Amino acid sequence: MYVLIVGAGQVGKMIASNLENSHDVAVVERDSEVAEEITYSFDVLSVEGDGTELETLREAGLERADLVVACTDSDETNIVVCGTAKTASDAFTIARVRQRTLLNTWEGSQGAFGVDFMVCTDLLVAQTIFRISGFPQAQDVEIFAGGLVRMAEFDIGADSPLVGRRVMDADQYDSMTFAGVFRGDEMIVAQGETVFQAGDRIVVIGSPTSVKEFAMATVCDTTSSTDDVVIVGGSEIGFQTAREFEAHGFEPRLVERDHDRAREIAEALPHTFVMEYDATDTEFLVREHIDEADIVVAALDSDEKNLLVSLLARRVGVDRTVAIIESTEYADLFETVGIDVAINPREETAEEIIRFTRTNQTEKIAMLEHDRAEVIEVELGAESALTGRQIADSMADLPDCVVIGAISRQGELVTPRGTTVPRPGDHVVLFVDATVLDEVSAVL
Repeated sequence: MYVLIVGAGQVGKMIASNLENSHDVAVVERDSEVAEEITYSFDVLSVEGDGTELETLREAGLERADLVVACTDSDETNIVVCGTAKTASDAFTIARVRQRTLLNTWEGSQGAFGVDFMVCTDLLVAQTIFRISGFPQAQDVEIFAGGLVRMAEFDIGADSPLVGRRVMDADQYDSMTFAGVFRGDEMIVAQGETVFQAGDRIVVIGSPTSVKEFAMATVCDTTSSTDDVVIVGGSEIGFQTAREFEAHGFEPRLVERDHDRAREIAEALPHTFVMEYDATDTEFLVREHIDEADIVVAALDSDEKNLLVSLLARRVGVDRTVAIIESTEYADLFETVGIDVAINPREETAEEIIRFTRTNQTEKIAMLEHDRAEVIEVELGAESALTGRQIADSMADLPDCVVIGAISRQGELVTPRGTTVPRPGDHVVLFVDATVLDEVSAVL
C-alpha cells in the first residue's frame, strides 16, 4: 500500500514510524526543518510543501496513493487536503479533526468534503476515558467483536493476590485469556508457567463480565463504582468527556474557572454540574468533596496543569486520576509520580488511522505500551492458517509472540482452547508482538 501523509506533527510521525517497514510512505510537511528531520529519521519519502496544493501532492506520489492521511493541526487544512486529493485520485482519504461539529456535518452527509473517514480526536479521547473508568486500575480498555470482547491492561500492585502466582493457577475465568505481561522494558507472552510480579502490567482478553470480575478480584479495589466523576477543565476534551458520561446516564461534575466557558458548558450539558472555580485551590477541592470522587479527569490546556491537578487530587484522597498529556515524553513521568492513567490524544488518533493500513480482514487494532504490542481483530477467510484446524496445531505456523484471546462466531463468544477449531467468518482477537505483526498478518 502507498500511504501519503500530510502533516509531520506527532500524529504524522507516529503513523510514519509504524508503517515505514511495511508500506511505501510519503510525508508532506510545510516546515523545511521538520521535513528534513523526516528524511533522516524515517525510511520514507519526505516532500517539503503545502499539502493543500495539488502539485505538492502529485510530487509526493498522489497518482499511485492508496491512502491519503491529512493530520496537520488545522481541521480546515485537513479537509482541504482530502478534497484536493479527491480531484486527482481515487485514494481513500482520512481527515483528522478536533471539532465535533465537523464530524457531525460529515456524518450527516456521506462523502462530504471529499473525506472518506473522519477521526475526531477529542471524541476518541472522551470515549477512551469512559471505557477505562469502568475497570478498576485499568490502564487501557478496548472493545472488539461488536462489544462481545474486551481487552484490558492492568497494573498489578504489591498487594494483588496475583503476585507470585502462575498464569495456570490464576486462570479461573471461563471466558477470559491471559495474553501478555509488560515487565519494565520486557514484553512477555503469557504462558502457563509465567509468574506474575508486583509492578507488572498484564493484558487480558475476554467477555466484559469476566474481565470486570477479574479486575475486582485482583487489583484490591473494593468497589467498581464510578458514580462520582469529576472533570477538571472545560477544554473540548473535558466537554466531550462530560457529554460521554451524560450519554451513559451519569451526572458528572466539571470544574472550569473561565466564567463564559463555564456558562456555555452548563447550558449545553443539563446533567453536568458545572463549578466555576480554580481546581488548583486545595481548599476548594476539600470544600466541594472532590476527595470523594471515584475518578478525577484532568483535561486542562497544558500538561503541567494536568499534572498539578492530578497530584492535588491524589493528595486530598482521590483514588483514581486520569490526565491528558500532549507530549508523549511525559507519559512515563506522569505514571511514575502516581498518576493512574495518562492519555495522549495524538496516540489515540494515530492508532485509529493505522488500522486502515492493515489487511482487508483486520477489523480493529489496539496499540499497547507505545506500540510494543498490538491486539488485533481479524475476520478469518478459508485460506487462513487458523481456519479448519485445532488451535494447538495451527499455532505452529505462527511466531511464538502470539496469543489467541477470543473468538466471535455469529454473535456468540467462543473462548479459545487448544482443541478449538476456528471457522471461516470467525472474528479472532489476537495479542501480537509488534515486531512480528507483518509476519502474522501474512498467514492470517
